[in-house]
Amino acid sequence: MKQPTTFHDLIDLDLGAHEISWTERDAIVYALACGADASELDLVYERDLRPLPGFLAALGLWAVERCGDLGVYDRKKSLHVSQKVEMHTVMPAAATLPTRARVAGVWDKGKVTILDIEVTSDVFTATYTIFLPGIGGWGGPQLSSSDRTDQSNVLVETANYQTTTDQAALYRMTGDLHPVHIDPAVAASYGFERPILHGLCTLGIALRLLAKTAGFHPAELKQASAKLSAPVLPGDLLTLRTAHLGDGLLFDVKVGERQVLKDGYARFAVWPIN
Repeated sequence: MKQPTTFHDLIDLDLGAHEISWTERDAIVYALACGADASELDLVYERDLRPLPGFLAALGLWAVERCGDLGVYDRKKSLHVSQKVEMHTVMPAAATLPTRARVAGVWDKGKVTILDIEVTSDVFTATYTIFLPGIGGWGGPQLSSSDRTDQSNVLVETANYQTTTDQAALYRMTGDLHPVHIDPAVAASYGFERPILHGLCTLGIALRLLAKTAGFHPAELKQASAKLSAPVLPGDLLTLRTAHLGDGLLFDVKVGERQVLKDGYARFAVWPIN
């Protein structure tokens, strides 16, 4: 692979392959970090374990790191602003899984640049949208708005979750070790009053709660997407709001009057028995 030096070089760039793996213990830690409790036995007990598919978005972050390591942009100034996950089959309780990644899109919005990084496998596809503030005007393609989720339905409060002050410290054990989630000095350098909760943790909590609203088990997630619109501080109260749309759910998550997840969509379905 030729070393990319410009955003034009990143367009449709193959980021290569990477093998991910997880154990039953890893899946249980993820569930606990996303608020599962001891009463949800098949989320936290290996006997009949059904892993939360949101964990795969965390495991696919290797591609975001690999793209940032290429040096075209300063990864320390990049922001993870949106997440999509599509499941192709049920997630195993433990597995070693080959994945492959590419830069699915690079858009020039004048004052910012947006990248979509896609990770694919036989089990899932995950897409990470990365926002690069203050970088633009390089003559790249414009971002289409045709894929925006219809949010015209009225969202109704359906659940609350009280995060703990230790939530980010626990979620780091799923593999996302960025110091902004644990180190007060690093958090302050980003302009935060203290370390913030991972956006993927907030999404994982929301998807677990959403399944109950839809009448499904959270392991029956088929697809989900949401914008990570504002930071959450460990200890914040999360309020989930939902509305039905066809066979899926629109959703957002608020802390007080502030949207921390927006333009959310999720769909659940019972997986066929093999």
